[in-house]
Amino acid sequence: MEHYYSYAEFLKAVGKGQASPSEQLLNDIYMDLFLKHVHREQTRERLLNLIDEALDKKDVEAFNLHTEQLNQLEDDETVKP
Repeated sequence: MEHYYSYAEFLKAVGKGQASPSEQLLNDIYMDLFLKHVHREQTRERLLNLIDEALDKKDVEAFNLHTEQLNQLEDDETVKP
């Protein structure tokens, strides 16, 4: 099960004193994971909105394109641990 911690908690942890190289590496990894998570969620929301718009306009081509993109995004998530 994945645990998502808030950015505020991350900043509290980072702000404590001088970070050792291993702590800095962990901070960098955490930041990378956090940003990837945010990007995925924003991309998913954008695609869902585009799919809704395509349905409203009865634009089959746009619907198929954005649905395929959303499916690819979800497939990429399930492949990665």
